[in-house]
Amino acid sequence: MSAVAVSSLAVGALPAPGWSFEPATIAIALLACAAYAHRAGRLSKRGRRVPIWKQGAFYLGVAVLLGSLISPLDALAETRLFYAHMVQHLLIGEVAPLLIVLGLNGPLLRPLLTIPAIARLRPLLNPLVALPLWAFNLYVWHLPVLYEAALRNDAVHVFEHGCFFWAGIFMWGALIEPLPGPSWFSSGAKMAYVVVVRALGCGILGNTLIWIGAPLYPYYGEAERLAGIAPLTDQQTGGAIMFVWGAFVTITLFSWFFLRWAREAEQRQSLLDSGTSPRVAARAARYGRRRVDRAPQPPSP
Repeated sequence: MSAVAVSSLAVGALPAPGWSFEPATIAIALLACAAYAHRAGRLSKRGRRVPIWKQGAFYLGVAVLLGSLISPLDALAETRLFYAHMVQHLLIGEVAPLLIVLGLNGPLLRPLLTIPAIARLRPLLNPLVALPLWAFNLYVWHLPVLYEAALRNDAVHVFEHGCFFWAGIFMWGALIEPLPGPSWFSSGAKMAYVVVVRALGCGILGNTLIWIGAPLYPYYGEAERLAGIAPLTDQQTGGAIMFVWGAFVTITLFSWFFLRWAREAEQRQSLLDSGTSPRVAARAARYGRRRVDRAPQPPSP
């Protein structure tokens, strides 16, 4: 927290939050969008056009991430209210990563995967790795000692936000699969993945914040008093926001993958009936292919 913010709280005044100009943050966001647009343009010239909805999702995700870091929400999160910080963390760690991952696919990522250091990160997209990593990151940073350390130290705060963002990228990347995942991770397994993610995150943590009965983060106490909100009410509001977001995402994604699971079962059976091997039929159905090209068979003698 800045010295200006500290002094203003000390005299009982809450300055109106405003937009902050962070040249490095804005430059990184613009660079990411420029690199994406360049790669999408090159693919389009080769006849492999990136769908408009994917491009829109990526740019919107970057905009959400940038807005959460330079808008008045950032000041509210750092100096005033716990529930504002919860909203910011959901935007950084879940909403923005989800939109960005939806905007990616294999052809877009291929140049990055030629860089050895980045290629070695691919195992982090395995659901058996991404899910524990995401859950560990979420709970560790909500321990009061680390949560408040991030609020009191800018470097730790930047690191915290980076951890939330990249844990979200890997968690959603394992589910959405811009790069092909394990063969066993079908839509049925993805439904279970969604339930576990939401239960570990918004379910357990959100309910803990709502029902624990005591404020966990005294850092906000003075600002909460000046804002006229009880510390426990502030914390419960943050937990409720997390819980409602989790319920919405769970219902939406579970329903989506249930419909995909039913469609995959139908396509897989159709391919099996046409003589396709079970392994090939399962993979083709998973990726939405209704037919499988086969090598020409030699004529019967």
